[in-house]
Amino acid sequence: MNASKLPPIHPGEILRDLYLEPLQMTAGALARKLNVPRTRIERIVSEKIGITSDTALRLARYFDTTPEFWMNLQTGYDLKIEAERLHGEIERIPVHEAA
Repeated sequence: MNASKLPPIHPGEILRDLYLEPLQMTAGALARKLNVPRTRIERIVSEKIGITSDTALRLARYFDTTPEFWMNLQTGYDLKIEAERLHGEIERIPVHEAA
């Protein structure tokens, strides 16, 4: 299976599975450390909302990553979702041929 056939992975899944669960940390505990509403982190890890630049900056600081890491996860997810939704329409757009 090539990479384009893999299902989209929500950044909340990464946050939950690779960060919170190994640390045995709740969404509420992380929210307190990041100084954000508990519901924001809960909604991200339940894959109901995406990661904003504000949240990316906070996650990067706390987990010693980069904001780009978190934003790239979100952008990759968003692009896969839209590509699936618009597949037929996008395929009908002609490719520009250079002169």
